[in-house]
Amino acid sequence: MAGERFIYMDNNATTRVAPGVVEAMQPFFVEDFGNPSSGHFLGARAARSIALAREKTASLLNCSPGEIIYTSCGTESDVTAIIAALESFPEKRRVVTTAVEHPAVKNLCEALTEKTGRDYRLTTLRVNRKGMIDLGEFKASLTVDTALVSVMWANNETGVIFPIGEMAAMARRRGVLFHTDAVQAAGKIPLDVEEVPVDYLSLSGHKFHAPKGIGVLYVRNGSPFHPFLMGGGQERGRRAGTENTAYIAGLGKACELAADHLRGGVEKVRELRDRLENGLQKMIPGAEINGGGSPRLPNTCSIRIPGTRGDELVKRLDERGICVSAGAACKAGVCKLSHVLEAMAVPPDYGTLRLSLGMDNTGDEVDYLVKLLPEMIEQNRS
Repeated sequence: MAGERFIYMDNNATTRVAPGVVEAMQPFFVEDFGNPSSGHFLGARAARSIALAREKTASLLNCSPGEIIYTSCGTESDVTAIIAALESFPEKRRVVTTAVEHPAVKNLCEALTEKTGRDYRLTTLRVNRKGMIDLGEFKASLTVDTALVSVMWANNETGVIFPIGEMAAMARRRGVLFHTDAVQAAGKIPLDVEEVPVDYLSLSGHKFHAPKGIGVLYVRNGSPFHPFLMGGGQERGRRAGTENTAYIAGLGKACELAADHLRGGVEKVRELRDRLENGLQKMIPGAEINGGGSPRLPNTCSIRIPGTRGDELVKRLDERGICVSAGAACKAGVCKLSHVLEAMAVPPDYGTLRLSLGMDNTGDEVDYLVKLLPEMIEQNRS
């Protein structure tokens, strides 16, 4: 599709790097290329740029710059936080998470409890048909043996937003550490760690218009921490490895743009998402919104359609230059619902599409898809 017009509605998978972010990164490739740890003027320039980016990142979360650690991605941030929390309380053996976490959290927690021989026990909170957890079940999981809770702020497939503020406060009252994977929430809803008492929070730059390969781990002052990557003294001894100055500068700019978007652009995206959902439900009999009725991210539409296969629809849309995702993994002609949709008890005879909008999408694109998709569904069914 190079050089051709296309429609991109897969922003929960990754986002276009914003032009302003590219501009912020460029000097550190060929001009200000110094190592931030070096004592000369080029190193000092790089170090100042990182400090400025750290201030912008902290501003997005309403925390102090010293609580920000730069990582390579959201997965590294998740793993670092979980391992750090468990090593801080070796006498506690229980981990609490949900059935709909991203694989970065889900697979690690399952490996800790099933494959390492470390005798951790896992409590996996269920979700209802609207994708929401039961706070009573969550409260009961906070036992004297619970070391950590790891619950995503917003789900990457359905956009369902969990009550992280209330959950983190409950965990704090019971002396339990709390980590949230906020990768999908950044730039879409406010993230204020002064109001929401989480101990650890993970971000990934490429989900909000920074490049792939840069992430953030927020660690609240006073929360226990053990570095996952050890070596040099970078990031105040909390994450070894020469800092990726260009990408950190880009992330700082992306955080600045995300804050602006929260003030002025989110409602535009929400209006487009609602226009898309209303149009599709009107045109496609039996179509339902996964997570409908629960608080959701303003950009995310996960729609299930009876008598179809999501993977086939994705292929047909791709042929027309439209990028979306499905809610199933398919191999050798056999499709399996994602673990998120399985946990929500979505019927297996429904095909799901995830349409995730961004600041570049337009009303014309939404209207075109609303007109085109019903035709494709009829072709798919036939």
